[in-house]
Amino acid sequence: MASEVELLEAWRGGDLLAADELLRRHFDALYRFFRAKVNNHVEDLVQRTLLACVEGMDRIGEASFRSYLFGVARHKLMDHLRHHYRRGEEVDLLELSVRDLGTSPSRRIARRDGQSVLLAAMQTLPMDSQILLELVYWEGLSGKEIAAVLEIGENTVRSRLSRARVAVRAALEDAVGVDAAADLFAGRQT
Repeated sequence: MASEVELLEAWRGGDLLAADELLRRHFDALYRFFRAKVNNHVEDLVQRTLLACVEGMDRIGEASFRSYLFGVARHKLMDHLRHHYRRGEEVDLLELSVRDLGTSPSRRIARRDGQSVLLAAMQTLPMDSQILLELVYWEGLSGKEIAAVLEIGENTVRSRLSRARVAVRAALEDAVGVDAAADLFAGRQT
């Protein structure tokens, strides 16, 4: 089985089967990453992310492919949000939440997945805090990989993760009450 880097190289050389395989391997994770933050253009963002990975594959370096992939996805998300929201205003997307931007994910999908309350609580967090929690709990990335995605140190990842957990727990408590939040949060913490 070819590695992701080999698939990127083959795709760069024109091998569309390599592109299909890379998309098959990572579409679900990228779709999940974007759908929690934007209402439209999710598939387009997935495609733009993979194309940017091919174009910039020389920048992978020593990072794992998944940390490189989510780092590119994060940059594509920020570019998308800057272009589609708050036009004309200077905004700090690292400090704003999805709710602040006026976006909402598909409520139908969130309900179907049984994560609507958690997702709504996470959307109140600053974007990088939301991304951090998703990368830990939904994508299973290590501290080192997350540090590469967010372009911060591993110790900073740990401290931000601690603050993000406290913030999402508080948002859950505000939304559903202390007891229900404890039940929801207990199933997510590792």
